[in-house]
Amino acid sequence: MSFKNKFSLNILSALLAVYTVAGAWLATRAQQPSNDPGAQQRIFESVLSHIQNDYVDEPNMEKVRAGALRGLAYGLDPYSTYLTPDQVKGYQADGKSSQVGIGAELSQVASFLYVVAPVKGSPADQAGVRAGDIIEYIDGKATRDISLYDARQLLNGTSGSDVKLRILRNRALTLTVKRGSFRAPAAEGHMEAGKIGVLRINSLDNGEAADARARLQDLLKQGAQKIVVDLRSVAGGEIQEGVTVANFFIRDGSIAETIGRSQKVLKTFDADPKVALFNGPANVLIDNGTAGAAEVIASAFLEHKRGDVVGEKSFGAGAEQELFTLRDGDGLLLTTVKWASASGKPFLGEDRARSGIAPSVEVKRPDNLEASDLEDVSGTEEEPGTKPNQAPAKPGTQPEVIAPKPQPEDTQLKKAIELLREKSVSSRSE
Repeated sequence: MSFKNKFSLNILSALLAVYTVAGAWLATRAQQPSNDPGAQQRIFESVLSHIQNDYVDEPNMEKVRAGALRGLAYGLDPYSTYLTPDQVKGYQADGKSSQVGIGAELSQVASFLYVVAPVKGSPADQAGVRAGDIIEYIDGKATRDISLYDARQLLNGTSGSDVKLRILRNRALTLTVKRGSFRAPAAEGHMEAGKIGVLRINSLDNGEAADARARLQDLLKQGAQKIVVDLRSVAGGEIQEGVTVANFFIRDGSIAETIGRSQKVLKTFDADPKVALFNGPANVLIDNGTAGAAEVIASAFLEHKRGDVVGEKSFGAGAEQELFTLRDGDGLLLTTVKWASASGKPFLGEDRARSGIAPSVEVKRPDNLEASDLEDVSGTEEEPGTKPNQAPAKPGTQPEVIAPKPQPEDTQLKKAIELLREKSVSSRSE
């Protein structure tokens, strides 16, 4: 069975389980509005009564309560979760812990731990973790159906310690990542023929917009008259950093919003004309690993018709959580704010289909196009640099030399440059 089919079968099994459980109380729910809090509370009270009165053993109500709270949060989004009392203390002490991670932006897709993108230069990146990887096991512990917060705790540890990850990609493989502190490299820039500058953003954490500004100014000094902004595999970051980078190319108008309950606009981020640097032709590159603050830039380009957005649909992230402590010391970490485009469309939608930013010009990566038939090698290990089922070399013979695969052509960047070459320079940098 291919991994693709296996993955689909797991999703189908999960859906069947949900419908089986739901069928038991559909009669109770009939003719009641699905979002009626009173109706939902009566359902839970009925379930609790059955547990207390009909379960074969004396139930441990503390475990029942914790399980129910986990389930409630699990039905919201990947970033909302129930925290135990110890986890609440750890969350409140964030920044004081000596533990470090692996450097990857994570989410959940169909109950699996999903790598949105590794941070460039991080331990995860150096170990070979890629955007789009599914982490099936962390040090032998299954990640399916555990919370994103719990998975991150499994990944964290002392600096220099190893964590073993079983990855599902085109095939199953195991990677060992050495935990450690890291810093994403600063923004980079290079020139292409036709006076086209390519600005590569590697991070949008605090302070990174200043690096991007410096690289953009360098490109303009080198004579760049057109710019490609490469946001591929840039996930996470701070919304203000994304707004600032977008502002380099957009002189006025709204760039992004934060929204709360009932789509209430909490804050609007407007362009500052004094921050604008370049008003010539510009395009943006995005892919499935683009998320969070980078989506601010991509959406601003689209909604302001500032230039083409080339590549693949972005992942869809950008949310803020608030901790609500409960009387026993545990707590609920709930998403209370979502990041949105200037038109109010949140990047994190209600489901995968409604999340992310669709490019104006779609160009898929060649490796994604070849992923239609993935061989299932679950339960096998491959030594680095060897072929599956490769027989050992006979004594006295030279081992076969395996030539490295040539790097595939960057078709997305090529397309973004082609589109810019078709545009005339009708305006100049500020």
